[in-house]
Amino acid sequence: MGAALRSIDDVGTIACVGAGTIGGGWAAYFLARGHRVRIWDPAPDAEERLRRLIDAAWPALEQLDMLDGADRRAWSVHTDLAEAVDGVGFVQESAPEDLALKRRLLEDLDAVTAPDVVVGSSTSGFGMTEMAAEVARPERFVVGHPFNPPYLIPLVEVVGGERTAPEVVDWAAAFYTALGKSVIRMEREVPGFIANRLQEALWREALHMVDNGEATVEQIDRSIRDGPGLRWPMHGPMLTFHLAGGEGGMAHMLDHFGPSLKSPWTRLEAPELTEQLRAGVVAGCDAASDGRSVAELMAERDAGIIAIRRLLGDAQPLGDAQPLGDAGQGAS
Repeated sequence: MGAALRSIDDVGTIACVGAGTIGGGWAAYFLARGHRVRIWDPAPDAEERLRRLIDAAWPALEQLDMLDGADRRAWSVHTDLAEAVDGVGFVQESAPEDLALKRRLLEDLDAVTAPDVVVGSSTSGFGMTEMAAEVARPERFVVGHPFNPPYLIPLVEVVGGERTAPEVVDWAAAFYTALGKSVIRMEREVPGFIANRLQEALWREALHMVDNGEATVEQIDRSIRDGPGLRWPMHGPMLTFHLAGGEGGMAHMLDHFGPSLKSPWTRLEAPELTEQLRAGVVAGCDAASDGRSVAELMAERDAGIIAIRRLLGDAQPLGDAQPLGDAGQGAS
């Protein structure tokens, strides 16, 4: 690419473009990792929403990924895009999943962001090739797909577009890794990436089972929560099946159970989302919530993930780690 990339060590301030659930979660995580954060969001209630999200995320961050001296007040909200990205060392875009909107926004970001700054996108399904179609300098744009909540789930899938420079993909993977993320550096663009493709397949099957009256929402969630879900944090689905083959491993598993793969157990095409199906799923989720509010469910989820990560040895104190740059001081 034309301009030399900024050093990872020089990334002190980060711009978060979009302050919704994902963008706000990124902001909270960047703050916890010692950075100053500028947020661009044109919504009139963006600042208040972001403050609530940071307040909700901070207790979990204090237990997991907090750097000594991290300042939860080191953020500001801007309605002018050029002002938000002025002087930043990295940009994380988290706008809604609307391709036309993404294209316009990335084009605008390219025009106002310094040429040595990498721009990462939190898109959950679009490829960078299609999003950066109108960008003048597409070589510094890359997908950095997190999982919700990004302040707590370590996974980030990194992949460039056809015109993304390879060194930018390397830089982004190294940057997210230095932030403490678990990075999958994908070699090619795949619609929906990896993790979304897998969880979407399971979710579609669950919708079919609800639609056909084969299982309730509560039964489906419990079947994963108290079944394979307890194994996946350790090995994931592939090694789980490898172990199911006993001493013969995956080879025995495939040889012995391979014919059953053709059994008509699954329905890979998504069911029609009828009003009846929608009502049944919504009612089932309400019933499964058992009177707990969204905030209470979030707190329950976060506490559970913390416990799992501690059990797996993935939550060692990070207080001795060094920040990636001078986060500065300030409040909003």
